[in-house]
Amino acid sequence: MFKEYDVIVVGAGHAGCEAAAAAANMGSDVLLITMNMQTIAQMSCNPAMGGVAKGQIVREIDALGGQSGIITDKTMIQFRMLNYSKGPAMWSPRAQSDRMKFAEEWRLTLEGIEKLDFWQDMVKNLIIKNKKVIGVKTSIGVNIYSKSVVLTNGTFLNGLIHIGEKNFGGGRTAEKAATGITEQLIELGFESGRMKTGTPPRVDGRSLNYEVMEEQKGDENPSKFSYTNTPKLSKQRSCYITYTNTEVHEILKTGFDKSPMFTGRIQGRGPRYCPSVEDKINRFSDKDRHQIFVEPEGWNTVEIYVNGFSTSLPEDIQYKALKKIPGFEKVKMFRPGYAIEYDYFPPTQLSATLETKQIENLYFAGQINGTTGYEEAACQGLMAGINAHNKVKNKEPLVLKRSEAYIGVLIDDLINKGTEEPYRMFTSRAEYRILLRQDNADVRLTEIGYNIGLASQERLESMKNKKKKVEELIQLIKSTKIQPEEINPYLESISTATIREKTSVYNLLKRPDVDIKIIENQAIIQFSSLNSYEAEIKEQAEISIKYESYIEKEQKNVEKLNELEGLRIHNNFNYDALIAMSKEGREKLKKIKPETIGQASRISGVSPSDISILMVYMGR
Repeated sequence: MFKEYDVIVVGAGHAGCEAAAAAANMGSDVLLITMNMQTIAQMSCNPAMGGVAKGQIVREIDALGGQSGIITDKTMIQFRMLNYSKGPAMWSPRAQSDRMKFAEEWRLTLEGIEKLDFWQDMVKNLIIKNKKVIGVKTSIGVNIYSKSVVLTNGTFLNGLIHIGEKNFGGGRTAEKAATGITEQLIELGFESGRMKTGTPPRVDGRSLNYEVMEEQKGDENPSKFSYTNTPKLSKQRSCYITYTNTEVHEILKTGFDKSPMFTGRIQGRGPRYCPSVEDKINRFSDKDRHQIFVEPEGWNTVEIYVNGFSTSLPEDIQYKALKKIPGFEKVKMFRPGYAIEYDYFPPTQLSATLETKQIENLYFAGQINGTTGYEEAACQGLMAGINAHNKVKNKEPLVLKRSEAYIGVLIDDLINKGTEEPYRMFTSRAEYRILLRQDNADVRLTEIGYNIGLASQERLESMKNKKKKVEELIQLIKSTKIQPEEINPYLESISTATIREKTSVYNLLKRPDVDIKIIENQAIIQFSSLNSYEAEIKEQAEISIKYESYIEKEQKNVEKLNELEGLRIHNNFNYDALIAMSKEGREKLKKIKPETIGQASRISGVSPSDISILMVYMGR
């Protein structure tokens, strides 16, 4: 019935979809197995993509030839560039998505890939031979064989849903949990743990009073995620902001004695940066209100996502508290919020390709690795799919450096430091964030995507053309001079130093309070050719000029880091011989088995002196 596949992907969430699409588009025969064909690419939590650092990841996925950016652009209902008042390293695109259209577009995209097949079933076990995965066994007793397997099980591994004192098995509301895989992996020597996440109630938008809320519109000139010619938004839906209050908090507190989180029924660690509303009012008892984002689920549905009100309290307490939020006085609830516990496997058990160290050709991606968020899952799926394909086709693995991509930072953090709580990406996690901006992801990664056979020739030519135009514009800016009388009136109006002689536009743009739009708006006859450049080109040129010294400094730091990354450590290195090294350092290095000195230096518990000892020993 089944042929032998190159890659089997288990799970069709964000990680699974990217993994399957990448491997199949690169030429592997792929089978995507999901428990429900109707929930492919389901947005289990909020209907949005991107955000701080997450938006950079979506742009990186797109630059490499992944699908998340394209699908987001086709299905978004609002776009905002976050942190625009800060430096460009902090700018982060975020889109509000149409939940139903997003899932539909993903399914249609996957169905359009010739080398990708589907099977609806639950995977109960892996078929292992000589510490190598060779296929899967499903719940109806079917054995399907493959050269590699990518597990992207999300919250389904022994998933347990909590609402107040009630709990029941499930990987998502109204969907059953997946069993069997955790137990088998533990028998094979894997270490596992439990994590927790949650989701807020969904409500009927027709029952809300938006007049008492703050409207949050999209950007006036919305951008997009993909570097391809996806459509730009011509109309947008607004989100709204309201707040909890002391009355809401007091009602919620009446349910604390039935809260699975406070009574100890939930053992898993929850996401630090996305706490439940009961956790917020408990931890931040000095705050008399918390922000609530009222987010529409799509163009044509009345369903509303109550962002900021994630909870696992009894449903009657949830409803009573909601009614006391301004604008929610007549609220109708579609379903209550809930918490979910699930199994994960500490990612220190993985190599940099996301292949497990214990079982050859077995890859993990997404929440199974302890991460949280669609974007974090999608990029892991992309990398696991790429590397599974490369492995079975005897090609070189793809490992992105910390200096190349946020994706590189995320995977490096996971495999070296591990995580005991759901890992979420932030700009602060990247030491080279001025290099890893959302605007230059195509310049950083498109050629890599093209070379591995994922990004198209058209994408590569588009990136090269953009790069050429940016360089042209920078040269034009350097060669263009401006007279004092042309710019001084403006400089005086913003209380900054005027110029006394003819000055290059390049030097003026170095000033933090002068931007390219101001130069463009001054009637500079010889600079009129600036109008022929697209906004994206002008933005990149300006960033390159303004942050030139910072960029150069980071590139020098990258060169130093690359020296350490080039020093490889043999897989069978005898750390016990390093008697002078700290005991903790030896234990961590033996457990994680880093591939390079650079990787070893980023392992929690390995000190700089431990690295010095290691380097001296290797030098000998």
